Amino acid sequence: MTYRTSAGSRYPAGAFADAGGVNFAIYGRQATAAELLLYEEADSLAPFQIVQLEPALNRTYFAWHVYVHDLAAGVHYTWRLQGPDDTAVSGHRFNANKELLDPWARAVTTAVWHRGRARDPQDRGHHSMRAVVPPYEPYDWEGDRPLDHALEDSVIYEVHVGGFTRHATSGVRHPGTFAGLIEKIPYLQSLGITDVELLPVMAFDEQDAPPAVVARGLKNYWGYSTHSFWSPHPGYCVTPELGTHAHEFRDLVKALHRAGIGVIVDVVLNHTAEGGSDGPVINFKGLGNPTFYHLETPDRRRYRDYTGCGNTVNCSHPVVVSFLCACLEYWVRELHVDGFRFDLASVMARGEDGSPLAAPPMVWALELSDTLTNTRLIAEAWDAAGLYQVGSFPGVRWAEWNGRYRDVIRRFVRGEPGLIGEVATRLAGSSDLYQARGELPVNSINFITCHDGFTLWDLVSYNAKHNEANGEDNRDGSNDNLSWNGGVEGDTDDTAIVRLRRQRAKNALVILFLSHGVPMILAGDEVLRSQRGNNNAYCQDNDLSWFDWRAVETNCEMLNFVRGLIALRRRHRNLRRRQFLTGHAAPGATMPDITWHGERIGEPQWHDDQSRLLGFTLAEVSAKEAPLHVLLNMSDANCTVPLPYSQRYRWHRVIDTSLASPDDITSAPSQTAAVGEHYPVQARSVAVFEGLRV
Repeated sequence: MTYRTSAGSRYPAGAFADAGGVNFAIYGRQATAAELLLYEEADSLAPFQIVQLEPALNRTYFAWHVYVHDLAAGVHYTWRLQGPDDTAVSGHRFNANKELLDPWARAVTTAVWHRGRARDPQDRGHHSMRAVVPPYEPYDWEGDRPLDHALEDSVIYEVHVGGFTRHATSGVRHPGTFAGLIEKIPYLQSLGITDVELLPVMAFDEQDAPPAVVARGLKNYWGYSTHSFWSPHPGYCVTPELGTHAHEFRDLVKALHRAGIGVIVDVVLNHTAEGGSDGPVINFKGLGNPTFYHLETPDRRRYRDYTGCGNTVNCSHPVVVSFLCACLEYWVRELHVDGFRFDLASVMARGEDGSPLAAPPMVWALELSDTLTNTRLIAEAWDAAGLYQVGSFPGVRWAEWNGRYRDVIRRFVRGEPGLIGEVATRLAGSSDLYQARGELPVNSINFITCHDGFTLWDLVSYNAKHNEANGEDNRDGSNDNLSWNGGVEGDTDDTAIVRLRRQRAKNALVILFLSHGVPMILAGDEVLRSQRGNNNAYCQDNDLSWFDWRAVETNCEMLNFVRGLIALRRRHRNLRRRQFLTGHAAPGATMPDITWHGERIGEPQWHDDQSRLLGFTLAEVSAKEAPLHVLLNMSDANCTVPLPYSQRYRWHRVIDTSLASPDDITSAPSQTAAVGEHYPVQARSVAVFEGLRV
């Protein structure tokens, strides 16, 4: 059957069905000709109709557009554009042989996708990714809205949608999907987290991996290879061939919101899956290569690479700014996400010549967007070319992954001396990075581990990375892990070493949850998940990366400890202050908001370059709350230290990481005996006390 066509409309971009048919529109400012290819199915061998567009009828300003009458939703489609191919001079890469994926597509499929053939400029086969015309039906949100809870009250849980339920022990009906994650929401609720931060869920190319990696049967697992920013990833959908991507993702968001859990999406706006000059043509290269990417001059065949992935998105071009900002507004307005974490966000701060800008248009467009007013914006404030902006990322309300926090706490926990001054600064919200700029403790996202690097258990079990399984001779991944194995590399039967490792893992988490700012933990750290020393498991879609649900039982003591930490933070407003600590008493208060200690009360050893002992007392914020006293001893020696004297309070121990479960943490300090005037804090341990009124 051949469908009748008419001019159509240039807006909105993408493909949208209505009662009479489907309107298609795509960007192609410099294109001289365009054709639309229509496929019946995701894996159809050839299109059933090719629509030739006429410039006089089907082109308006930057857009090519056509309306196909009586066409129904569910049809798959691609585009072919012709235009200049003087790459070295203009940077354009138009190629009439290549079928292009619509960058505005709300749903995409990859049934016939072949990355290798897409690299060949002469290949004309029908093996591109394809877009799907989404269903023409409204979604019933049942009153759902983004949660917009206070950032200072948040506990973020970084999780991979696929890996969380792909293991055979997950017991879900649809492993590795948005639907599978829905079935694990009760577990997330029991943990106490407030937000999930989902590793990339925008459609990415699983085939984007080095040849040596692909030769091992591995693929791009993490998802930092986006090609379709408007489409949820088809690999996480149950029926992607039907274009149900948005519907399935909305089901997840709605279910998480019902459980009181916000949704933060990790977005990769810094590069795309098209790679460098030898990479495949997917969409942007064939639509407007010099518009969407940073190109070298004078030879514009080459891509500037600030990402380490072959290309860099030109986030200063007005077309790109409009495209990406509208996309994120769509994810908030139509998909109800609560926030975004921006991978290698400093790329967005670079101008068209690559130099850092004081007022980058992309960063400020997002900051000032009315739609994103209450949306969390979290920057990984660096890029792969050396631009490091932790504490100086442009904008005001942007939170940042605090890499300086991660590094100093790792060093402290492994026992390095002379760090107590900076440790104190990080515990107190990193005022040196944010206060002078008028920002707040919540601008700091505090973390010790994340998807990129060692898991928490590996951090205390390995001195060096062990990435041989990736197929790159252990060259990939960071060599600077700031880890310590406790005396033996990797697995061991030495009970003393295992006990010390567990204690040090607890130390790290206690420090994290006692710190001002926003804590983020890596999924699986609460049950001591290991990647066997692999610190770059981006290609390991297997049990090396997956969450093994047996660990919920085998490491239940650690799980209970983490639940107790989150509960402790929830019941103590003095750990979630909105303003920076001052060291002075608030009006009407009887003690300073924070007091620092060393081996003696009120005498921190700031200038002792060998000290590994730090104590502090946090005053209560309200009459309903108890003050906290904390002792951090990362040295190899036990140390008995005095506790602050008060006529109003008696100190009750709530945490001691040197003790075995269940004595390591308690949720009911009132049921424990008050400790004396001194406390023997053990080597490499943390002790925490609540002050209960006499």
